Amino acid sequence: MNANRKILFIVALMLIGLAVATITNVALNFRDYGYNNAIEKSKMTAEIVRDGLTAHMVNGIMDKREFFLANIANIKDVQKLWIVRSPNVVAQHGEGMENEHPRDAIDRKVLKEGVIVREISEDSQNAILRVTIPYIATAYGNPNCLACHNAKEGDVLGAISMEFNINDIRQTGAMTIAKIFAINVIFIIIALWVTNHYFKPYMRLFENLQNGIKRARTGDFSFRFTTSLKNAGSEVADQMNTLFQKMEETFGGIKHNLNTFASSSNISCSDPLSMAGIIIQELSDVYKFKKTIELDGSKDAIYARFVYVIAEKFGFKHFALYEVDKISKERKLIHISDGKSFCLPIADANAMECRAYRTASDVYSTDFPNICSNCANEIQYSCIPFNINDDLALILSYSAKDAHTIEVMNLSLASIKNYFEAAKAVIESRTLMDKLRDSSLRDGATRLYNRRFLEEFIDKSAEQALRSHITYAVLMIDIDYFKMVNDTYGHDSGDIVIKSLAEILQESIRKSDLAIRYGGEEFVVLLHNTTPEGAINVAEKIRTRFHEKKFRFGNDTIEKTLSIGIAHFPTTQADSIWKVIKFADIALYEGKHTGRNRVVAFEERMFNGGDEF
Repeated sequence: MNANRKILFIVALMLIGLAVATITNVALNFRDYGYNNAIEKSKMTAEIVRDGLTAHMVNGIMDKREFFLANIANIKDVQKLWIVRSPNVVAQHGEGMENEHPRDAIDRKVLKEGVIVREISEDSQNAILRVTIPYIATAYGNPNCLACHNAKEGDVLGAISMEFNINDIRQTGAMTIAKIFAINVIFIIIALWVTNHYFKPYMRLFENLQNGIKRARTGDFSFRFTTSLKNAGSEVADQMNTLFQKMEETFGGIKHNLNTFASSSNISCSDPLSMAGIIIQELSDVYKFKKTIELDGSKDAIYARFVYVIAEKFGFKHFALYEVDKISKERKLIHISDGKSFCLPIADANAMECRAYRTASDVYSTDFPNICSNCANEIQYSCIPFNINDDLALILSYSAKDAHTIEVMNLSLASIKNYFEAAKAVIESRTLMDKLRDSSLRDGATRLYNRRFLEEFIDKSAEQALRSHITYAVLMIDIDYFKMVNDTYGHDSGDIVIKSLAEILQESIRKSDLAIRYGGEEFVVLLHNTTPEGAINVAEKIRTRFHEKKFRFGNDTIEKTLSIGIAHFPTTQADSIWKVIKFADIALYEGKHTGRNRVVAFEERMFNGGDEF
């Protein structure tokens, strides 16, 4: 039911209610009027009869009263009339005429109780009012009843009963009600027509607005409002048309631009305006994320932001983030939720064993059983690669115990990719900065760390090493008679010898150890948490391998030797790494002075105590 019909229906109900109330009131008033009129007539008749009978008694013509009563009964609307004597009057004056005996219970009740009794009997044809009125003896009226009757004040002398036909009044009331009903029907029809005539244009405008707004909720602002109203109604339609036209032009552009983002997002909403709000909110979140990581100083800080977003915003419980070096094909673990990976270790050592990285495509365990042979089969998982540049890639892996949960997690993937895409340039920039920094901390010829790196490392690590009881063995290495190579065969030949030693150093130490070109032909090696015997073994290995190396320069083949000094951190004599480096240097020169091509461990006797550190 539209608004116009609702209003007409409500108005009709109100008018019908008013008509029913009016007709009911009139009907009751007519009934009361007819009833009261008959009552008044009965009282008047009773007084006439009383006075007439008194006159007959005074004049001694009581035997003529029947004629008098018959004439009274012929009064209009009085169908029947009779009088009855009370027992007192019967005892004094006799029973009277035959029709003056009580006819029914009403007569007897009135004679006994001295009250007026009224009774109406109705059917479809007639309406009869029966009224029985008592005559009460009194000495104060005119005539004085006690003068003729042996009675006391207040005794009932008799009663008069009358029946009145009030059907005419009822018919008159019915006709009046019918006329009122007809008038009300005509009034209702006119009122509804007037209401419809004046309200219908407003209702049409209202429905027009309703349809336009309904279409606008679906993102369609092409609807235009029409109305036959003038002034205010026409102004409303014009303003709404202007508003919709502007919204169509503005939202059309926004929708086109947002569709680019929505196509790469998991956002799904039937209401375009709500979808636009959600997309804009996500764009805002991604923008805030990007602005935040632009101020982060390192890749590690950016990766920590990713971990936070994936855990807090998207609610992932178990996931891992890896960084892949495309050059070395090593996969480095950045974060894992509970320390337990569902990938085999082989995928970390060689990223090509990771299906997601090797195929550069998303891997879903729900697509095919055992889709990646290097992942656990008892859980559901997804592995997503993100390419950063030619040197670096990231892999996000997440898992769940059942297929439904992993599919729900997969719905967030498009939004997660938006975060990675926003961070791509920042990560690439930080990677370049790391490369530049790493380049500044490495020796250009050997690619080993340089003395500047050693200085920064010692500044950052010395105190931590003391607190954590970490030990270092420091190897100070120098090539014996290196200047002779440069002088005899040239600096290019010297560079070959230096690079060869650098390769041997890298091959002879662990990943946790550090090899540093200290300057010229001098190198420093820091062995992490090793024993004195282990340090000597490593040093001997380096010395032996280098001595076995053959260098061919022109027609000459030469061999070179190393002198290596060893000292340990911390010791009672040295509470800083710089002191230990100095001790290792002293041991080195002890080796040179005692014949070269030797490994010499520092002893306290070698230090004369005159130097300060």
